[in-house]
Amino acid sequence: MSEHGHSNEDCADYLERIVYFLDNELDEADCSAVRVHLDECGPCLEKYDLQRTVKAVVARSCTESAPDGLRERVRVQIRAVQVQITEG
Repeated sequence: MSEHGHSNEDCADYLERIVYFLDNELDEADCSAVRVHLDECGPCLEKYDLQRTVKAVVARSCTESAPDGLRERVRVQIRAVQVQITEG
């Protein structure tokens, strides 16, 4: 048992489910179980908050476009790697 009253195996199981919970991919029974666990387990709640924040930052970043100069430099690098692979 850990200091917060849950076994490490329990927490590992819930931390795995958090990804699906954040994406609304769990049925209501599993969602309820995850909510109860998060209410009782501070360390898992902190990890949930971190995952939620990362997901929000990534989602926000995906709506921004890279500057044209950066996009062109990336294209040039991709082409160079493709040529190296083809010739290698």
